[in-house]
Formats: sequence, C-alpha cells, structure tokens
Amino acid sequence: MKTVIFIPARYASTRYPGKPLAGLRQKDGSTRSLIRMSWEAAKAIEGVDAVYVATDDARIADHAREFGAQVVMTSEECENGTARCADALAQLDAAPDLVVNFQGDAPLTPPWFVENLIAAMKADPAVAMATPVLRCDRQTYENFVEDRQQGRVGGTTAVFDRHMNALYFSKEVLPYIAPGALPEPIPVFHHVGVYAYRPDALTAYMDTPVSELEVLEGLEQLRFLAAGIPVRCVEVDARGRVFWELNNPGDVARIEAALEAQ
Repeated sequence: MKTVIFIPARYASTRYPGKPLAGLRQKDGSTRSLIRMSWEAAKAIEGVDAVYVATDDARIADHAREFGAQVVMTSEECENGTARCADALAQLDAAPDLVVNFQGDAPLTPPWFVENLIAAMKADPAVAMATPVLRCDRQTYENFVEDRQQGRVGGTTAVFDRHMNALYFSKEVLPYIAPGALPEPIPVFHHVGVYAYRPDALTAYMDTPVSELEVLEGLEQLRFLAAGIPVRCVEVDARGRVFWELNNPGDVARIEAALEAQ
C-alpha cells in the first residue's frame, strides 16, 4: 500500500498568525521552527513513501525547502487542511493508496500514532477515513478544562460508539463530567489531529456541502459525519509521552517543557 503524508501549513492563522514559522526551544538550547519539527516527526514514521509540506505561502515553502522538505504549492482557496490535502493529491503524478494528513502544529505526535492508523486502514479496506484518539490522563484533562475556563480554544475531544466509529468531535470537553466526580480511567478522549483517507474519500469531501456543525465548531472532520460518512477512531497509547498541539501562543511553553522532559 503506497502511503504519502501531506503536512498542510498556512501562514494566516486566525489564532496564531505565522504559526508554522514559530520557533520552539530545543533541549540543547537551539531553536527550530514548528513546521520543521512537524516534518521531522512525519519523516520518522515507518511505512511511508513520501512526505510533503502543502502550503500556499511562499515564506513557508522557502523555509521548508531550506531544511530539505518536498513542497506542494496549493490554492489560497483551501479552507482547511483536508481541502489542502485534496488539492495536493490532485497534483501528484500518481495517486497513492492512502493519504495521511499530518498536522503542522503537532510536533509531539509519536510515530506509532500514525503507524497504528495506517495499520488499521490496511486491516479494514471498508474504512474510508480514520483518525487517532488518546485517552486523557489527569494532566491533559486539566489542561482541557483550564483552557475552556480561560476562554481559550484548546484541543479537541472525540466520542465514539462501541465499533469505534465517531459520534462527534468538539472543542468542548466531552463527555461532560460534574466537578468532583472525575472517574478513573478518565472517559475523555483527546482527538489527535491526524487523518488517513482513501483518495476517494478526499474527492467525496470536496464534493460535499459544508455543514453547519463544521462551521460552528471549526472542525473539518464534522463534514464527513454530517454527510453520513463514518470516521473510524483508532485508540493509541502515548507510552508515557506528553502529547499536545500548538493551538495558541501560550501552548509554546507546554510543548517546550515536553521537549525538555523527553
């Protein structure tokens, strides 16, 4: 199965303009850009034939080429990462069997998260799209709650049925848990913003009308659910590592602390 990874990257982020070029302090005191760290994380994934940075911005493209990345220039009209992956896919000479959308703001994504996702797609040819979910530990859950209390948009949570098909994704903390009633294990799953698609699923996405839920939540994967297209959730294990995305400028310190601890 031929698999390619696209790392969608745009400069004009509403919450964090220029985010792909933001510098993160490394354990040795040096600084690397967010997009470079995400590319290096993607390159560490086994079973992948090619990794591309997909962007519409010349600054990001030039920087990516400087550190050795292959770049696909996409349209400025791409409204989200899935649309950017579809645009990039259309520019390849030959379509792969599987496309992975690897978030450019998640350099802490362990390689086995994506390897498990690819394995799940190989094991069940009927799955058109899949995404990883990670059970929250207490610290991650508290980070979610703190972000919402402070009015910040943090990570995304996922709820799914007994067949591991998604029921909903939200930037709220779902399911709701009353204060002082936090059970163990914590029944909240952090949605890891990585997607694997069959090429046909990407094409179908572009032909599907934008859904109201997608707009309200700002979550592109809800277009699939609104259209009745199942999204398979694949539970992954952090193996003791901290996972968090860079959603807001304040997340830089969280990620740098995780890098220091690794």
